[in-house]
Amino acid sequence: MSVHIAAKKGEIAKTVLQPGDPLRAKYIADHFLEEVKLVSQTRGIFYFTGKYKGKEISVGASGMGIPSIGIYSYELFTEFNVDTIIRIGTCGAYTTDLKVFDLLNVEFSASESTYANYAWGIEGDLIAHQGKAFEMINETAGKLDLLIKPTNIHTSDIFYRKESGIPAIASKYNCSAVEMEAFALFANAQYLGKNAATILTVSDIIPTHENISADQRETALKPMIELALETALNF
Repeated sequence: MSVHIAAKKGEIAKTVLQPGDPLRAKYIADHFLEEVKLVSQTRGIFYFTGKYKGKEISVGASGMGIPSIGIYSYELFTEFNVDTIIRIGTCGAYTTDLKVFDLLNVEFSASESTYANYAWGIEGDLIAHQGKAFEMINETAGKLDLLIKPTNIHTSDIFYRKESGIPAIASKYNCSAVEMEAFALFANAQYLGKNAATILTVSDIIPTHENISADQRETALKPMIELALETALNF
């Protein structure tokens, strides 16, 4: 048990899939895992452990933003001896080169956040995926005949802003899309020597305002979920 996760020692698997939304974690547990056990629901953040094709896997929410995933991923890595976290989420595309439903495998996350520096003394505003999960995702996507695009993304602390256009940091690092969590996950994993990856589904095209509707999201996210689960079998 940790401060924010009420599971007992041994109730969290070595590999964790981490969506932002607690209800998305529940959906994954209900529809993709067998022998499922709810191991934590502190603050309404659900964590489940079950089996996928015989392998024990946990799924639990990160919440929204760098501070939230910073807390949950750190406690998973340090209090529950998790080796690998695969974040699965949605993002907004900065460019019309991307389309809704596209799958992205994050190679680098760029951020204005001071999290990595103040938490771990990691300098700079660009952090890579950590360990072997990134390559395993690419290999697994190939086996599943899924098109996935390795890319840089912008991890922002800001959802609403008065200035339109692509932020300077996203232009600097050629970031194709924006989300709110990967930078902290990668920073924690770098400091602790863990595996960390982020798979994203494009849900919005910012320049055109095109988006995946609420009714479409369940179907739209299925390829990403299955890719993460199939990748997890390799750990």
